Amino acid sequence: MEIPKQLIECLKENKVSYEVLHHPEAVTAQRIAQAEHVKGRHHAKVVMVKSGDQHLMMVLPADHQIDLEKVQNAIGHSVSLDQEQEFKSLFPDCAIGAMPPFGNLYGLTTYVDRDLTEQDYIVFEAGTHTDAIKISYRDYEKIVKPKVSDLAVKLQPMKGA
Repeated sequence: MEIPKQLIECLKENKVSYEVLHHPEAVTAQRIAQAEHVKGRHHAKVVMVKSGDQHLMMVLPADHQIDLEKVQNAIGHSVSLDQEQEFKSLFPDCAIGAMPPFGNLYGLTTYVDRDLTEQDYIVFEAGTHTDAIKISYRDYEKIVKPKVSDLAVKLQPMKGA
C-alpha cells in the first residue's frame, strides 16, 4: 500500500509543511508512536464509531481511550464502536486501521479530542502500517475543520513500564 494520493494532494493544495516518517510495521497506536519516537499525546489515532447508520471519525491521542459516553454527549446521539468490516470500504486507498484522520477526504464528519488540540504538532498514520505524516496541529485543524470535544480518557501508564 502507498500513501493515498488524495492525502498528499490535499496537503500540497493547502500549502502545508509536512514530513513523511517511515517506521517498522506497527498496528496499535501506542506501538506506532514508539516506532516513530513520538510521545503518545502527539500521535493522532482514528477510532470509528457509528450512530444509527452514520459512520463518524473520532481522532484522539494514542495515549487516550475513547469514552463512548463522552462521544454520545458530544454528538447528542447514541453511538457504538464501528466494526472494521462495516467501515473498511469507506477507505479503499488505506490499509485497515491505518486511515489518516482526514474524514473530510472520505465524506465523514470528524471529531477531535480536546487534548489533541493542545499539541503543537501531530503525527498520524498515512494510509499504511509503515508510513506516518507529521504536521502542525493548526494546519490539520485548518484543513479538516473537525468538531472539538471531550471524547476520551487518558490511559494510565502500566506499573513498572
